[in-house]
Amino acid sequence: MEWTDVIPKHELDYIIGNPPFVSARMMGAGQKDDVNAIFPGWKNAGNLDYVSCWYKKASDLMAGTSIRSALVSTNSVTQGEAVANLWKPLFEAGVHIDFAHRTFRWDSEAKIKAHVHCVIVGFSVAPNNAPKILYTSERAQAVQNINGYLLDAENVFVENRGKPICAVPEIGIGNKPIDGGNYLFTKEEMGEFLKAEPAAEKYFKPWYGSQEFINRCPRYCLWLGDCPPNELRRMPECLKRVEAVRQMRLASKSPGTVKLADKPTRFHVENMPKGTYIVVPEVSSERRRYVPMGFMTPDILCSNLVKIIPNATLYHLGVLTSNVHMAWMRAVCGRLKSDYRYSKDVVYNNFPWPTPTGAQKAKIEQTAQAILDARALYPDSSLADLYDETTMPPELRKAHQMNDKAVMLAYGFSVRDMTESKCVAELMRMYQQLTQEKQS
Repeated sequence: MEWTDVIPKHELDYIIGNPPFVSARMMGAGQKDDVNAIFPGWKNAGNLDYVSCWYKKASDLMAGTSIRSALVSTNSVTQGEAVANLWKPLFEAGVHIDFAHRTFRWDSEAKIKAHVHCVIVGFSVAPNNAPKILYTSERAQAVQNINGYLLDAENVFVENRGKPICAVPEIGIGNKPIDGGNYLFTKEEMGEFLKAEPAAEKYFKPWYGSQEFINRCPRYCLWLGDCPPNELRRMPECLKRVEAVRQMRLASKSPGTVKLADKPTRFHVENMPKGTYIVVPEVSSERRRYVPMGFMTPDILCSNLVKIIPNATLYHLGVLTSNVHMAWMRAVCGRLKSDYRYSKDVVYNNFPWPTPTGAQKAKIEQTAQAILDARALYPDSSLADLYDETTMPPELRKAHQMNDKAVMLAYGFSVRDMTESKCVAELMRMYQQLTQEKQS
């Protein structure tokens, strides 16, 4: 519907609404056609959620007028890659954010309660001399600027980046089998399988995704990619699994998956470091102050539901598990409902690392090891137990606080005066400088 057919521009003062939400991956054909019609020629328009259309239509209607808009929408429009995809072109067209309410939970009034995580964004094209107000559930604050992440910081857009912006080890996903579940077992299922096929024992490896890692409850993977054909043919139960995977892949509608049937013992994505590596859960609860990370040894396989960093050291773990990196992650990551979704191309690859002195780097290595040592005092506790804000052991909390301090000093940040919002603003300034250096 053409909005000016409903009311002429000159009769309009405000546009207020709560547009419908459908994620970019869940839209129907008609909704995708809507997005393409509203965003002709836009870069990455196919990754925009349906609600973005209303931001664009309101911005178009406000052009050359004093009209102001405010929309309630899901917080996806202010997170992750959506910020650069939506707000960068809008800001370039003269749009600015006048006020905003950061993420809050809106409970449905329906009988089946649906918890939706929303933001309110007030925006316009006309000049606005009134103070910009940034709201949270706790307070309202007058600020200098509100950027696309709903932060009091410059208009910085953290876009997808294929390689780290700093000289640090590359990050990737774990293994992606595409096996129809035939190679994955619980501990009990593995035990039953080995009763029938005891020779397969050496081909089982612990298997960790985000849930298994955080809860210290691995599943097990039957990894036959390195099994010689003569051994494989002597294990009939394993052969059944291999054939089941082959048939599953052959039946796929995806040509790439069908091609994988030619090598049924191999995975679609294989990422098996030769040495120790850092594991970062892809999804982690917002209730945790720190995303639990840790080292894994090469005899353990990880799924594509975690990120892994081969060739990483204690220094890298210390910086990544610090409050500085957590502040960056909270600001720029996407979300699954309200949980953090840690990404390679937005969070890790764009993170501005410090340039520590030798002594500062050694101190971070020391504090990172102290975190691992504090965890080791509780061998029967999962990372979910250890990183619950209510049950976090005092030794572990103190170790993290000391690590936070060491990392902040490496950045030159004031341990006493640096708030999280100031920290993010400074990191975004560093990011801007790094991107300009890359382009020059």
